[in-house]
Amino acid sequence: MKLLDQIGNSIEIKKTPIRIISLVPSQTELLVDLGLMNNIVGVTKFCVHPVSLKKEKTIVGGTKNINIQKIKELNPDIILCNKEENTKEIVAQCIQIAPTHVSDIFTIEDVLTLIDQYSVIFSCKTIAAEISKKIGLSLNEFQKLIADKEPKKVAYFIWKKPWMVAGHSTFINSILEVNKFDNIYKNEQRYPEVNLDELKLKSELDYLLLSSEPYPFKEKDVEELQEQFKEQRIILVDGEMFSWYGSRLIMAFEYFKTLHY
Repeated sequence: MKLLDQIGNSIEIKKTPIRIISLVPSQTELLVDLGLMNNIVGVTKFCVHPVSLKKEKTIVGGTKNINIQKIKELNPDIILCNKEENTKEIVAQCIQIAPTHVSDIFTIEDVLTLIDQYSVIFSCKTIAAEISKKIGLSLNEFQKLIADKEPKKVAYFIWKKPWMVAGHSTFINSILEVNKFDNIYKNEQRYPEVNLDELKLKSELDYLLLSSEPYPFKEKDVEELQEQFKEQRIILVDGEMFSWYGSRLIMAFEYFKTLHY
């Protein structure tokens, strides 16, 4: 079987992969929900769902820094990567070891495409279709619930020192749009650094959203920013719900409801 991954690379798979290495936390979670827990042999140190995973599987490094020798020794049938999470060098190294699928996620539609591709690769079409259906139903229900809500102007912070936000061409930005959160940095590329003094001049800003990852913003950060942004609401948000794609979306829409009511 030959197929194209989400960056256009051709992958040849001669039989359903049994030994899987996943270098992307959200995709690891998706594999588990697809019933492939027993097939996973290697993960990153950031693959924390389910919580037992790292005790049961071999950790092959982080998303940006892998132990290539460990990966070779695990003798994988396939390696799963992501264009944003993993570097070109990592992908190139993985391709030399086993067929390597690279995802590229910007929208919920991209997520559904990924799930469909995994359903073919891992011969799990029935459960994959169930997950996609649940995501679609959850999305539709959520959109109906917030249909009458007024859009809010927001800035979504992912880092401190320097202050960085989510911009255009990110999955986070598309999830903000689903929430009717109008990202004031939606025309800025990727993850720009921002100046807080300049941000204070944007009187139309309603919310500052502080993500729990990759920088672990805490209540003290809310207090610090509230002193500077007295007219805006500062909200700590669960970063996994905004940036983990895959089956996480099913529970994400339930979480998003709490931000609107």
